[in-house]
Order: sequence, then C-alpha cells, then structure tokens
Amino acid sequence: MPAQPTLSEVIAALDTLWPRDRAEQWDAVGTVCGDPADPEARVSRVLFAVDPVQQVADEAVSKGAELLVTHHPLYLRGTTTVAADTFKGRVVHTLIRNGIALHVAHTNADTADPGVSDALASALGLRVLRPLVPDATDPSGRRGLGRICELERPLPLGDFVEQAAASLPVTAQGVRAAGDPAMTVRTVAVCGGSGDSLFDAVRDAGVDAYLTADLRHHPASEAREHSPLALLDAAHFATEWPWCEQAAAQLDAVAEREGWDLRTEVSRTVTDPWTAHAPSLPQSSPLAPPSAQNTAEQTALTDNDLTPGAPN
Repeated sequence: MPAQPTLSEVIAALDTLWPRDRAEQWDAVGTVCGDPADPEARVSRVLFAVDPVQQVADEAVSKGAELLVTHHPLYLRGTTTVAADTFKGRVVHTLIRNGIALHVAHTNADTADPGVSDALASALGLRVLRPLVPDATDPSGRRGLGRICELERPLPLGDFVEQAAASLPVTAQGVRAAGDPAMTVRTVAVCGGSGDSLFDAVRDAGVDAYLTADLRHHPASEAREHSPLALLDAAHFATEWPWCEQAAAQLDAVAEREGWDLRTEVSRTVTDPWTAHAPSLPQSSPLAPPSAQNTAEQTALTDNDLTPGAPN
C-alpha cells in the first residue's frame, strides 16, 4: 500500500530536484514555514504556484494541501516581523494555522535541468538547443540561465508573437514585440522572468529573437540599436507559470518511484499584478490626442480583449 511521505521526505526530494546551494547568493530559497523535523508531519497533497500571495495561501487551504511550493520567495529581502496585520505575515499565519508548509525554489529552479526556461520553451513549442548562460560547474553543459532554442519551422515575427500570446497564460499585458513583423524567425533565446540583464549573451548567441519578461525602455532600446534582434516581452508571471506544471510532474515522478501516496496540483490562479490593458489606436499622428470615437472604441476593445480566469 502506498504510504503518505513525511514532510521531511518531500522537502528532501525538492532539495534534490532544486539544490539550495545552486541559488544565487542574494536569493531566499528553501523552507519558509513548516517543521520538517516533526515525524507526524505528513504530506498527501502539494500545491505549486508562482507567487506566495494570500489568494494562493487560501487556495492551498481550500484544496487541503499540506505543502505549498512557490517559485517566488515570500521574504526575498528579509523582514523584522511576521505579524498577521502585515500582508506577508498574514500569509505565514494562514499557512501555519492550517498546517501547511511553504517551500521556495527560485534561482535554483531557473538554472536547473530542466529549469524554468525549459518549461517556457516547451510551452512555446520550441526545441531547446543549449543554455543561454551555461553553469560553469555543470560538466554536462545542460544547466544554466535561459535557453537557446529553434522553432519547429521558420515563422514571420508577427506570427511567432501571435503563437507566443496564444501559448502562454492569459494576462492583461499579453506579448508585445519590437522588430519587423515580416522578418523571419528561426532561432530564439528565452528566459523566464526578468531577462534584460542578458542582452550581451543573447547577442553572442546570434539568435533572431529573444523572449523574456520585464524589458525596460533603455536596455530594450539599446538592444535594438545594437542589432536587428527582435524582442518579445511577455508578463513575468506568464513566463514562469509553465514551470509549475513541469515541477509538479517532476515531483509526481519521485512519488511514483518512492511509492508515495501523494498528489500534486498546480494553481491556476493568475497572480500577475496587472489587470487591464488599453491598446493605443492609430491616429493621424502618434502624439495626437484620441478622438472621442476612438476612445470609445479603445474601451470596447479592452473590455472584449481581456479574458479573465486561469492560465491557458
């Protein structure tokens, strides 16, 4: 008969999948709350999510999870209080009160094999060739930050943007792009999460396009001046959510191998902070004030284009 594993056993499995010592020095990974030393602490259900926010904590309670695994840390920059009258403290109190542990795999999951960018590439239908920034400590050359990929078949940039928007979770931002929509895209670098610090590596890779999140004006503008590299900027949440499904499948494989009575679930709660997007409409001049008719059309477009709900 399959047996429910202890919290300690599950945490050990997570640490094997995403070793804490492979996280960046500034990161805050590992177990945030919960007592792995308690032999009575058993885990029958694990919920994976991107953000450890109150809505996700409440979801873990409602689904009867004993362990919540998130990609983003709850206390990345430290704290002086976990009082319940602070929003992060309220998350901690909710979890502890309901016997739920919290574990974080952040930059140690980014560079893993498979890692966050592998999941992103898979969601986009891309074939991974190699890491964008290889981990020098990995003799196999498979770990590292970001991934260099190729499309199944070449596509015009405009079509690839549409494909990316349709493949990733629904967010207010969607996917915006810089480049000639007719240019041919054969190779793509991807990086889940904020990736505008990697432009040097992207240029060195010689790819046609780069898809990541949180592209700022100056780095993006300078990247476009450097080369004809096309840029695709998706929502941070959207580029990292596919990892939750990949991570859950990895823990499922461990549970099957160990004979554990353990179920995993992936939160489909959209925790992207942005909730609306009003696209600019064509004007006689880009700086001309919109007409009343165009303003109404813009509002209607926004209302119809936003599809609230869970990720695709």
